[in-house]
Amino acid sequence: MTNRHDSDAGGGEPIIGIDLGTTNSLVAWCDQAGPRVLAGPGDGPTADAIVPSVVRYSADGQTVEAVGVEAKRTAVEHAGRTVFSVKRLMGRSIKDVRDDVAHLPYEVVAGEHNTARVRIGDKVYSPQEVSAVILRDLKKRAALALGRPVNKAVVTVPAYFDDAQRQATRDAGRIAGLEIVRMVNEPTAAALAYHLGQRHDDATVAVYDLGGGTFDVSILRIQQTEQGAVDEVLATAGDTHLGGDDVDQMIVELIQQEVRDQFGADIEFTAGTRQAFRNLAEAAKARLSTETTANIEIDLGSGCVYRRQLTRGELEALMLPWVDRTLDCCKQALKSARLSADDIDRVILVGGATRTPLVRLLVEDFFITEPYTALDPDKVVALGAAVQASILAGINTQMLLLDVIPLSLGIETMGGAVAKLITANTTIPARATEQFSTYVDGQTNVKIHVLQGERELVDDCRSLGQFDLRGIPPMPAGLAKIEVAFLVDANGVLNVSAIEKRSEKAASIQIVPNHGLTRDEVARMEADSLEHAREDMTAHQLIDLRNQARMDTRAIERQLTKVGNQLDPAYRQQIEDEVTTVRTYLDADHPDPGEFHEALDRMDKATVRLAEIAIATTLREDQDVE
Repeated sequence: MTNRHDSDAGGGEPIIGIDLGTTNSLVAWCDQAGPRVLAGPGDGPTADAIVPSVVRYSADGQTVEAVGVEAKRTAVEHAGRTVFSVKRLMGRSIKDVRDDVAHLPYEVVAGEHNTARVRIGDKVYSPQEVSAVILRDLKKRAALALGRPVNKAVVTVPAYFDDAQRQATRDAGRIAGLEIVRMVNEPTAAALAYHLGQRHDDATVAVYDLGGGTFDVSILRIQQTEQGAVDEVLATAGDTHLGGDDVDQMIVELIQQEVRDQFGADIEFTAGTRQAFRNLAEAAKARLSTETTANIEIDLGSGCVYRRQLTRGELEALMLPWVDRTLDCCKQALKSARLSADDIDRVILVGGATRTPLVRLLVEDFFITEPYTALDPDKVVALGAAVQASILAGINTQMLLLDVIPLSLGIETMGGAVAKLITANTTIPARATEQFSTYVDGQTNVKIHVLQGERELVDDCRSLGQFDLRGIPPMPAGLAKIEVAFLVDANGVLNVSAIEKRSEKAASIQIVPNHGLTRDEVARMEADSLEHAREDMTAHQLIDLRNQARMDTRAIERQLTKVGNQLDPAYRQQIEDEVTTVRTYLDADHPDPGEFHEALDRMDKATVRLAEIAIATTLREDQDVE
């Protein structure tokens, strides 16, 4: 399937691949020679291929003073106006990020719709605007390396980014002057990069992607066909708030507690000191990936100097629950793919945090196979983005990418139930339609409420948005034919439309919620869907039975009013008895669904002849009028 961007991309204009990361970002390019990460110009720090996702503003917040390496280098001196880890704020509400805010040296405030914003001096920036500064720097780097203007890009996102976070990423690209022609899930991009340099037989692959701010795991099937390679995502799971930043924060909290124990509980930490702690923690974590000890030392002033040696064993004790959370996601992904760890042929490690020996050991134990580490875990996602860009540009015609959506999508039906139109782990692009009707006689307006989640009831799912289908001609309940269509495009962005088929009245919406799912909500949705599956299905079934019973009994009452005098008294009494029985179940608090269904079925069968008499009477009346 192609979309508008695919055809636009084939005109020779370069399409770059960008990994917009929490900690670091990279830009890559793929031509006939294969993918490569683009370094900056010259021989200095800017020549490094990895750009720290850090932006330093002027004191009044009006201008950008530094991006990347330089901004990170001076973060301690300018802590209050140096922004990092902004990806964790993208598409989020101020409530969603309250735990992060306590550890950030810069100010985070509530913006429109309570979205998280960054305040520097008198200026307030959205996370999209900060991310756009990083994207603009990568765009400039690519233009210099390729010797021509660059305006299009494939940008990677965590697989578990929801609609709001994906839209925020798209907005950041637009602000930076980049048309994001495709968003690709990070673990899927990694699989593309891995597969390009390999010539394996068919394989089932797990991509374990542990970055600075997010974790994703995807299970893919790689198949060789006559037309080329097909990478099909079978399932994905993850946590948009789980990454190397959390390990840094664990070390920072350990340092702060020991400083207070050594120099007094009332010691105050300035923004610069907190940033210094963060830098020390990050450096110690990196050193302990290759060595067994790391020295930490910081002069706090007034003769107070904190020193300690952190061992790998101490760090691993802190990290163990954190790694276990990633393995829980791996279990969920395998279950969704209907596979076991024994079915995995290869494991690809992605993200700088996977260099940690504990992570590699536990991942190997979990999947019962040694992870593939030939590709640089910091660069593999950007390389995969460039591969996807080359596919869209028509440079690479030997690969096909089939990605999935992470959570089910549906609409609210009468009584608070959820009708799922697209289920979790459906391959994208995806389209689904379903027909609904009105519930009240003469209804001219229908509210379409779009939801995301795995539960059966509206109260247990996340609202994505709603819109009205207006101007429906008044008609009896159940007669209107309302077709609702869901379309998830190749970027994972949802569009919903509705049309009343008789009148051709239509309405549509692109679902762009103000902010997205918290990690607790995603975890709750999935855990609750398993724990409450039976009771959810019962509740959903009762809602459907009650809706059907109310509609059928009203129709029978209208027919009895119209032709009841034509019925044999015994037959009329039979109908009224069946209706009374159905109403007994309808009014009960917790009726048995099976018994309710049987009563409804008996009523429907008993009223077949009544419906025939009513139709015949209507036809005679129409003929008399003519």
